[in-house]
Amino acid sequence: MAATNSDIARLFTRYATLLEIGGASPFRVRAYRNAARTLEELPQNAAAMVHAGRDLTVLQGIGKDLATKIAEIVETGHLAKLDELQLTMPPALIELTALPGIGPKRIKHLYDELGVESLADLRRAAESGAIRQIRGFGPSTERHILTAIAKRPSGDARITWLAAEQAALPLAEALSHAPHVEEVTVAGSFRRRRETVGDLDIVVCSSRSATVMAKFVGYEDVEAVLSKGHTRSTVRLKNGLQVDLRVVAAASYGAALQYFTGSKAHNIVVRTRAAKRGFKLSEYGLYKGRRRIAGRTEQEIYERLGLRYIEPELREDHGEVDAAASNELPKLVELEDLRGDLHCHTDASDGKDTLESLASAAEQLGYEYLAISDHTRHLRIAHGLDRTRLKRQMTAIDKLNARLKKLTLLKAAEVDVLEDGSLDLPDSELEALDVVVVAIHDHFDLPPARQTERLLRAMDHPCCNIVAHPTARLLDHRNAIALDMDRIMTGAKERGCYLEVNAQPERLDLADEHCRMAKAVGLKLAISTDAHSTAQLRAYMRLGVAQARRGWLEATDVLNTRSLSALRRLLRR
Repeated sequence: MAATNSDIARLFTRYATLLEIGGASPFRVRAYRNAARTLEELPQNAAAMVHAGRDLTVLQGIGKDLATKIAEIVETGHLAKLDELQLTMPPALIELTALPGIGPKRIKHLYDELGVESLADLRRAAESGAIRQIRGFGPSTERHILTAIAKRPSGDARITWLAAEQAALPLAEALSHAPHVEEVTVAGSFRRRRETVGDLDIVVCSSRSATVMAKFVGYEDVEAVLSKGHTRSTVRLKNGLQVDLRVVAAASYGAALQYFTGSKAHNIVVRTRAAKRGFKLSEYGLYKGRRRIAGRTEQEIYERLGLRYIEPELREDHGEVDAAASNELPKLVELEDLRGDLHCHTDASDGKDTLESLASAAEQLGYEYLAISDHTRHLRIAHGLDRTRLKRQMTAIDKLNARLKKLTLLKAAEVDVLEDGSLDLPDSELEALDVVVVAIHDHFDLPPARQTERLLRAMDHPCCNIVAHPTARLLDHRNAIALDMDRIMTGAKERGCYLEVNAQPERLDLADEHCRMAKAVGLKLAISTDAHSTAQLRAYMRLGVAQARRGWLEATDVLNTRSLSALRRLLRR
């Protein structure tokens, strides 16, 4: 397999960042970033398009030059221009751009003035007081840099679930075509739908493990074979992801799947329960003495242990085993339960597609309603709407609604919460909207008490309906802001507001533990895509639903499983 869409997008993003650090034209930088977004959202495989000789310039934002570079990456695995640029500039500079509030231009300035080439260099420069000596910097900048470094997400390298899927599915598909293969499942944290994935575990049911192993280690995207055995092998893919393969017979397939899906904590609880009943549970099956009494399916293992089947998303040792034993597991929300999407963006702000295109996509999804929630004027980087442009959009929505038969577009806005908790629209404009979605987009480093009061004050406004991506986190890039979530959730319920489960793959905010907290409080949540294109509108809702399922949410816990009339009643404060 050639490079995945995610691989190509990653190279384009890296190239754009280095170009920006080097002072290249903003239009050139933007072209590569837009191309990366197009590829990440592309439903078909770009490499397959190249191999089929299809014209890539039909894709939005892809001209002849970018199409040629995509073909180059597909055919060689490299981008020559990027390789050349990396020889003239330390690639570690890219790591510094991940720090919040420190853009490429400032990184370039620090590189030129102080020779800062790495995170360690930056920390030393800030701690020594050297940064404040540079024109345009100062003591407050040094403090901000040190705070950003201290809050930088740590841990082993992980990728988003969506990026992992782009690597996992083609590999699983290739293995499924090996002779004598009956079933293939990607297990581990991927199957549990964790927000990020560190490696892949694949379980294959086959009576001929040798042929499966040959197919696995010979897979064209394998960079290195780390180990190879009769029933177990490990490889590293070209994107750096490690993959462990286990081949088992049909009699053990369910046991192996249960074991390798995890989590480790869940498995310990299940094995302990088995031991207390005189059984032994392993990856090969459930045994009574030497006799295997279950193992073909996960269902029969849980059943023999007196448990209801536990969905993979719940297997984190959060009480799911006790709930399964007492028949109190939730009936988890399904994608089909969603009646609409309450957060999306058009090309009027920072989206890619028109109002009409999003409406058409929502109709094809069978939605009853779609909230058009472009940014407001405070977020200038997103080309936020001023009063005139917002009024113009509302008029366009009215005209389009008059033509739509099954879908209703809701007039909404993603309104910035300012530092003092006030909203970035006057009351007269807020009152004209069907849905007011509020969000924090700056001042992420406020102390917990001030940040909490800021958001509570925003929810005090009688027009506030939904808090978007409440903790403002970006996975592996920006930690969650400091909030007293107990106060936020209690405050939201008291005020008749709702919080959002944002389905963007780099956000997935709220976290699963906060979804469980909301359920315990009795606070309903909205699952929304925050889509910036029709492709995201189609692709991302399933990610939000998976996050909600990890948080034990049922359809009744989710705001947008309601009909439009019921939704309007719930939004009325």
